Amino acid sequence: MGSTNFLGKTAIVTGAGQGIGFEICRQLALRGARVILNDIDNKLAESAAASITKEGGRCTAIAGDSADLQVIQLMVQEAVAQSGRLNIVIANAGITLFGDFLSYTPESFYKVLQVNLGGSFFLAQQAALHMMQSPEGGSILFMSSVTGHQAHKNLAAYGMTKAALEMLAKNLVIELSPYKINLNCIAPGATLTERTLDDPGYEKTWSTITPLGRPATTLDIAEAALFLVSPQASHITGQTLVIDGGWTSVSPSPYE
Repeated sequence: MGSTNFLGKTAIVTGAGQGIGFEICRQLALRGARVILNDIDNKLAESAAASITKEGGRCTAIAGDSADLQVIQLMVQEAVAQSGRLNIVIANAGITLFGDFLSYTPESFYKVLQVNLGGSFFLAQQAALHMMQSPEGGSILFMSSVTGHQAHKNLAAYGMTKAALEMLAKNLVIELSPYKINLNCIAPGATLTERTLDDPGYEKTWSTITPLGRPATTLDIAEAALFLVSPQASHITGQTLVIDGGWTSVSPSPYE
């Protein structure tokens, strides 16, 4: 993918202070886009944006809860204020609250739904309201997971939200295609991030049970995300791209 692929584009990425979201922001910015980087942690958002800016990218931090409609509206307003346009939105923010189904609490259940589904739904809504006014439309990408395709222990609520995001992308094809807005999902599998690297056995376990012999890097996921929001993917919509090194083809449990 060429370094000028996103020149003149403006993007919003939520949950991007570190991990996959950060690398998506970094790659977009280094390839010419103006990026609004969101994270609920103010210090993390500011340091992430500063790091990208130091590398030569254009990146602005907006801290806040990605499921809060006011924060969502602020991000869209800031993107438009900076460049007069909003071309790309990546709803990356999400939370994982593990728990046994039989003892899972309403508080955990509704928090997972609020962030993973509510935040993504209303970010897409507010972005679309602006994109539909532009003759060039735009691209919206949701962050699903392999847990939306295969059962995973203690992740019933989380996996349910990820499967729902894939259906949301399909459904919005009906409403947003007339405005040249395409909607897709990526579904990462095991990925090496700051969080997963805290588990000393994570890389070894997933290297053993992943057919390609290793978990993904954040760059592996970012490259797929950038493709789906690029001009090369303008005729792809309502689809989910699984990025898991082949794990869902065989699906061995990491707990065995």
